[in-house]
Amino acid sequence: MTPSTGDNAKDHDAWCRLVERLEALGERRLVLVEGHRDSALAWLQNLLPALHQSPGIWTGPHEDNPAQGLIPVPPAKARDWLGRELAVVVWDGWQGNPPDGLAAITGTLKAGGVLFWLMPPLARWGEFADPDYRRTGLDGAEVHPFVRRMAVILGNDPAVIRIDAREPGRTTLPALQAPNAPFTVATTPDQQRLIDQVIHFGQGRRRRPLVVTADRGRGKSAALGIAAAGLLQQGRERILVTAPGRESVETLFRHARQTLEGELAVEEGNGLVTRTGAELHFLPVQEMLDRRPAAEVVLVDEAASIPPNVLEEILLGWPRVAFCSTVHGYEGAGRGFAIRFRSVLDRKTPHWQSATLTRPVRWAVGDPLEALASNLFLLSASGMSAEDARITPKAIRIDQWWPAQAPESELIEAFGLLVDAHYRTTPADLRQWLDDPAAVTWCAWHEGHVVGVLWAAVEGGLSEELAPKVSRGQRRVRGHLLAQSLASHSGFPEAATQKTLRVVRVAVAGPARRSGVGKRLVTAARAWVAAQQLDSLGTSFGGSPELLAFWQSCGLNVVRVGFHREITSGEYPLQMLTGSSSQGVELADRLRGRLARHWLTLVPRHWTGMPGDMLAAISDDLPATHVLTLDDRRDLDNFAHGHRGFDLCLPVLRDLGQVPGVMNWLRTRPELALWVGAVLQGRSWSELQVAGLCRGQRDGEDRLRAVVRELLENGPEM
Repeated sequence: MTPSTGDNAKDHDAWCRLVERLEALGERRLVLVEGHRDSALAWLQNLLPALHQSPGIWTGPHEDNPAQGLIPVPPAKARDWLGRELAVVVWDGWQGNPPDGLAAITGTLKAGGVLFWLMPPLARWGEFADPDYRRTGLDGAEVHPFVRRMAVILGNDPAVIRIDAREPGRTTLPALQAPNAPFTVATTPDQQRLIDQVIHFGQGRRRRPLVVTADRGRGKSAALGIAAAGLLQQGRERILVTAPGRESVETLFRHARQTLEGELAVEEGNGLVTRTGAELHFLPVQEMLDRRPAAEVVLVDEAASIPPNVLEEILLGWPRVAFCSTVHGYEGAGRGFAIRFRSVLDRKTPHWQSATLTRPVRWAVGDPLEALASNLFLLSASGMSAEDARITPKAIRIDQWWPAQAPESELIEAFGLLVDAHYRTTPADLRQWLDDPAAVTWCAWHEGHVVGVLWAAVEGGLSEELAPKVSRGQRRVRGHLLAQSLASHSGFPEAATQKTLRVVRVAVAGPARRSGVGKRLVTAARAWVAAQQLDSLGTSFGGSPELLAFWQSCGLNVVRVGFHREITSGEYPLQMLTGSSSQGVELADRLRGRLARHWLTLVPRHWTGMPGDMLAAISDDLPATHVLTLDDRRDLDNFAHGHRGFDLCLPVLRDLGQVPGVMNWLRTRPELALWVGAVLQGRSWSELQVAGLCRGQRDGEDRLRAVVRELLENGPEM
């Protein structure tokens, strides 16, 4: 039955009053529109024009847009709207629900904002074939605990407004109490403290970077914009702003513009110039690094989305750099960014400073939508901190654990460890962990608390017909990251037919680190691999010397190194393996042997940007089988004690690293970085000089001659 015009007007009035009251309270709401999609769209087409909410977005097909003013945005692009403010979002869940995008979009809604989510009835969510499952290989799963968990949370949240698409008029909207004073977006005390701190930092001494972390909606970008304007007013001539995208700094520039007001002489898309010639300018990250323009201050927004090696380059490239990031969840864990980047700051700029914001600015304290998003996606999950407890290693036990069946308190602790330990653990990882039928997990327990977690997944087992096609690059199979990579990149189809347990993540709580918990978790996984008669245990990660050493201590060896840095970590991907079955042992040996044979050819072509200690550690891990000939020894002696040129001896010097024991010995020498750069990577003497590794060719050759002399006299038996 079609509602009458009078019913429509009454319904519109009720919704308009609700939005007005939400705005006055500084709150936002989720409206779950359940049931037939066509009915839901028809209701929204009738309602939305009356709400006059702008700006807004629509995540469904263009032709189904329920309101003229909504901007069409594919669900996969929702994260691109971080840093902007919206009044309404219509999320078409029938087209897919990528958790990262859905979590991110909740952070864009301002006070009074409404998120309309079109979905099947809650009772049917467990059987809903979300189109986004295909992207991650979850479409083959028989059950989806992640979405069932969401359905329970939504069904139990009294702040969620549930609409039956068949009879939307039957829903009674919440009667909200009017506030004593309407909510306004105003500078909070801790926001003002941050503004003052940024101005002080921008006027202060060089090499004292500032790291700013805050939850979404705390006014971080606004504070940076006001502070940047203040610095220009107080004499700074050029401030650069960079971020993963121009859109994410819109708020920063808007507040800088408002603060400068009549002092502006030029306003253009990427910059503001005052009448005195002072400039606030945006540059994309890579363009800024390529051009290296002079600036007294650099502000890096959404820093958790930028690889750490790039952040380090920015850190060392300008005198005063502020890094700003969201603490929880949308674009990756800002807390993981802070933890991981802290080691770089401690080494390079030990006088770095930190700041944070706690009170929301764009909505009120206790906003229901923020709390709901945090519960749905565990955005605030955190593991045990170093201050929480003292750990007795002998009291720790290791058990297999099933996250989809665990109590919420355990899930929060375990996922919090992953968030704290890994640079970019996002809501999508939570869904993959809960829903992947191939996932296997172990937890370390201490006095009822999770102090360690290992998440792994069974891969491989592809058919004899499919594996060669994967190896030739003719077919790709969703999932099976390690098995597929070793089959296609290393060229071994049996890597796809054999079954491997790939460790996805290992995380240990601060108080339990350095006590062998991580190694014990891996040992439990190795025992399970043997018991299940799988072929291998493996892992794939952004390589670092510390992680390589950990996995070596667990009995794994390098079988492949990626040619390109990972976007997320900024490090070269490293894949390690240990065989369990006889076939698995044989495959690991063949992979290692082939990589070792190709190593000296590949290093100068693909890994000249790899840090020397990392390259040396991998070289040391590979099988060393080269035997020096009498001619090789004569060349080395002539290089060490005579004047035989470096280039004439370079082939022998390169082979020297593959003589048993030599690379391990070289790793103890102070000239290791020079050796790696000149001998393995083939970098020019001018490059090595710029890098501070030598004063020029003569100095570099003399120091390498000294290394070879010492090696011949006091090195390992060759």
